[in-house]
This record gives sequence, C-alpha cells and structure tokens, in this order.
Amino acid sequence: MQIVRHALLPATPGLTHELISLHYGRPGHGLKASIQASLHADEVPGMLVAQHLRELLDELEAAGRIEGEIVLVPAANPLGMSQWQLRGMQGRFEFYSGENFNRHYADLAEPVAHQVQGLLGPDPLANVQLVRAALREAVAALPAGTVLASLRRTLLSLAIDADIVLDLHCDGEALLHFYTAEALWPEAALLGRCLGAELALLADASGDDPFDEACSMVWARLRARLANGPSAGWPLPLACLAATIELRGESDVRHELARRDALAIVHYLAERGLISGAVAQLPEAACEGLPLSGSMPLLAPQGGVLVFLREVGARLRAGEPVAELIDPISGQRSIVTSPIDGLFFARENRRMAVPGMRLGKVVGRQALRAGKLLSA
Repeated sequence: MQIVRHALLPATPGLTHELISLHYGRPGHGLKASIQASLHADEVPGMLVAQHLRELLDELEAAGRIEGEIVLVPAANPLGMSQWQLRGMQGRFEFYSGENFNRHYADLAEPVAHQVQGLLGPDPLANVQLVRAALREAVAALPAGTVLASLRRTLLSLAIDADIVLDLHCDGEALLHFYTAEALWPEAALLGRCLGAELALLADASGDDPFDEACSMVWARLRARLANGPSAGWPLPLACLAATIELRGESDVRHELARRDALAIVHYLAERGLISGAVAQLPEAACEGLPLSGSMPLLAPQGGVLVFLREVGARLRAGEPVAELIDPISGQRSIVTSPIDGLFFARENRRMAVPGMRLGKVVGRQALRAGKLLSA
C-alpha cells in the first residue's frame, strides 16, 4: 500500500490542509475503484468503515489478491474536520463560502468532447482509455483558486478515471441505502445486494452536481455531445458506476456495523473482479430501485419538540401519522402525516424542530418532483 499526501491550497498564511489517499494494487492493471469516506466531515460512520476496509485491504494485498487498483480516501474532507464552533463540528458546509462540500463538482463533458471529437473508433475499450486520459487532463486544468476548489479538484483527480466510485455518507437516522444514476440501473443492483441495502434512489441529474454524478454521468453527457459529430456511431460505454452510500444514521458508529459494511464492499469489489479468491459471503438481499423524484420530504408545520410515531423502515400509507410536534409553551400539537404511500427510509436525528424543517423522507414508486432533488 502506498500513502500519498496531497497538499491543498493554504487557507491563510501558516494554515495548511492535506488530503491522504491510500493506494492498493497496480495502476493500469485491471479495473480501478475509488472509495472515499465522510466528504460531509461530520458524517462519521464512513470513516470507521474506511478503517475496517483498510485493514481488510492490507490483508488482501499481502496475500496477493488485489487484481486491479483500489484507492481509499479514509477522510475526504480535512477542511470540514477543522470546522468546529461552540463545541460542535460543521462538516457539511464550508464556513467561508457556505457551499455544500458535496455539490458543484465540475461537469467535464464539454472540454473532453472537444478533445476527443473525431478520435474515437470501433474499439470500445480503446475509446474508454482515450476518454479517461482526456478526463485526467481536464481535471488537472480545473482552476483551484480557493481551498474548497483545491479540495474538489484533488478528490476528482483520484476518482475521475475509475470504473467504480463509492462515496460513503450517512443520514440523520436511516436505513442503509444509496443514490446512483438511473442509467446505471439495474447494473448497480449488484452493489445493493452486496451491501444488504433495501433501497436505491435513482436519478441521472439530482441537481447541483454532487461528486458521484460528476464521475459517472460525465460519460452519458459526453456520449450525447458526440452523437452528431465525427465520433457519432462509435461505441462509448458508461464506464463508471458511482454511488453515494448512506451508511444508516450519524450515531451508527459501531465496529460490528463497520466491519459488516467493509466486508460488503470487499464482496462487491470481488464480484467486479478487483479481488481474487473466495471472500466472506453475505446474504444477498433484494434491493429495490426507486426514483429519487419519488422521495417526498416531511416538513414541520410549527416549531417544537419532535416525537416520531413511526420508525425508519416502516411502510406508510398516505395520510398516516408519522410524527408529532409539541410547542412546550403553548401546548399546541401538530401531527405530521405521510404525503404518499411509501417507505419511511430516513428521519431527522434532532428532537427540536423549527417551522419548515425537513423531519424525514418517504419514497414511493411514482415520480412527483422535478428540479433540484437533493436537500441543501
């Protein structure tokens, strides 16, 4: 295993951050997987999973069983980890810009299309290699005039040419689930079965360009751009399967869960051919792919104490009570009901709410929303 230290743009004189990546296997031999943990720095479960994954990969590499290249970023956001205020970490938004660390990643389709136009041919594998070289050059050319831009460029440089990109996050309180592109389903169902995830939320454009879509959907956008030029008709696969994995809730930081999730990721990598030999087999549960546009937020009609009436994982009917809000001063009570028939898959982990706050999410089979589908 090789440890690489990536220096980020200095924040102020005397203050610097660095990103650490761990590299297993041999670049250019077989498939490449890039896995990063806690891009939202206060979503801690991913970092513990990364620790268990690191230990497993150390053993596999020592045994000569890593067939491709695996890049592991065990803590993907050194900026967010340094943002402490009033005894709490704010790891989702950068203090200086207010931007979400998992939004606004560059869409590289236009510069890459310009570079490879007319160069594709009948060999799909050769076309993929050509595009990946262009993607690496496009990432290297991205401006990095702020610390946040420097972090984004560095993370993209580690993942943009990968066959598999797994971005480890968590929700407040939630079922294990993941987000991926509709264009990658049902191929991504294998990931869901290995993880034991009950749910995959599917969207080709969820809004505001999160990290996983910058890595995977650039292929679809590039293919669309090349459809009418000199490269029209030549094969160009969707060569990157990227997913944002929500490792349950913020407080689900336990060794038994992290070990299970790390083994599940190893299982998936083995199924994809990056690891040879037998691995610990996990029960393969059915994973249902549902539209992200069918995920409906539960909003607080008033401020007050939040009491949930149903647990995550509940199957709800439209109009069924899910939570209660109580104003402790006036005694006013409000019942929050499910807007649709669906699965109650995530909820807030705080128990004091303000008006308009998202209290949870219920997903059904019907697409009901458009535009920006992710929360802030």
